[in-house]
Amino acid sequence: MPRPVRPARGQDGQKKRVYMRKRVCKFCQDPNLPIDYKNPKLLKYFISERGKVMPRRMTGTCANHQRKLKEAINMARHIAFLPFTTLAK
Repeated sequence: MPRPVRPARGQDGQKKRVYMRKRVCKFCQDPNLPIDYKNPKLLKYFISERGKVMPRRMTGTCANHQRKLKEAINMARHIAFLPFTTLAK
């Protein structure tokens, strides 16, 4: 049985490569940047539009700092610095 013919992938028939930069932890790079529940501007960067905590693979934080971020976001929500969810209309 003959194999199906595949179309050329590029002009010269080779596969194009996509390079993704490895994300580095913002807090490991700058040790003077504290994770604090009283800083909602910093914490909003790590929350999605729907109010969920963004995963490590998207933000690039390391496991240790992701845990600290989660705790800080939860504390800020309980004190009402950050919303639990977006406003429903």
